[in-house]
Amino acid sequence: MSSEAFRAARDFLLEHRTDYDTAYRDFRWPRIDPFNWALDWFDAELARGEAASWNALTIVGEGAASLTFAELSERSNRVANGLRALGVERGDRILLMLGNVAALWETMLAAMKLGAVVIPATTLLTPRDLADRFERGRARHVVAAAGQADKFADFDLSLTRISVGATSSGWHSYDELLTASPDFIPDRGTNADDPMLLYFTSGTTARPKLVLRSHQTYPVGHLSTMYVLGLQPGDVHLNIFTWLGEACL
Repeated sequence: MSSEAFRAARDFLLEHRTDYDTAYRDFRWPRIDPFNWALDWFDAELARGEAASWNALTIVGEGAASLTFAELSERSNRVANGLRALGVERGDRILLMLGNVAALWETMLAAMKLGAVVIPATTLLTPRDLADRFERGRARHVVAAAGQADKFADFDLSLTRISVGATSSGWHSYDELLTASPDFIPDRGTNADDPMLLYFTSGTTARPKLVLRSHQTYPVGHLSTMYVLGLQPGDVHLNIFTWLGEACL
C-alpha cells in the first residue's frame, strides 16, 4: 500500500539520519499511488496511532491554540464536510488568506481530504493582486480573515466567501464549518499526481508565476526536509513557512 511505502521511506531516513553516505546511496523515493497524505497518513497513521494524543500544533501569541493530532484530524474532517456543504468539490481551487491561526492548518488538511486545491495567499495582497490570482488561478472559493473582507467587495458574487472571525454580508462563518459532522467520507481515492497546492511565486522581475504541487511531490518531497533538519518523532519544530515536513513523522 502507498502508506506502507511512505512509512518505509520515512523510517529508512530516520534510521540513517547520521549516516549521510548510506542515506544518499540507498534511499529510493517511494512509489505511492493512489495517495492522500491527509487521509492515508495524517488520519490513519498519526491521528489513530500512538501519536494521536501528542501535540500536533501549538500557536503562540495572537490566535494562540494547542491541538493534538486527533483533534486536528477531527476538526479538519468537520471543515471538509462544511466546505462540501457549501459546494466545494474535488479539483476546485480555494484561495487561503490567513495568518498563522489554527484555521489555516485545518483548512489545508480539509482541502486535501476533499481533493480541492489550495492557493496560499499572504494577507499583504491588494485587491489588484487578488484579482490577478483569481483570474489566473481560477479560484472559486476563498477562506480569509475577517479583516480582509473589504478586499473582495468587487469580486463576482458567485465566489464562495468564508470568514475566520466576524462575518460580513455575503460571507459564511468559519465557525459554522466546525459544526459539521466529524466523520468524513471521501468521494473517491486520490491519485498521487492530482493537484494539491498552487503557489504564486514572488514575482521579483515580472508577474508571479504559478507552481503546481501534487499529492505526491509535496509530502514525499518533504521527507528530504525531515532528513536535512534532523527531525524525529516527538520533536518540537519551530515552523514558519513550510507546514508539512515535520508532520511527516
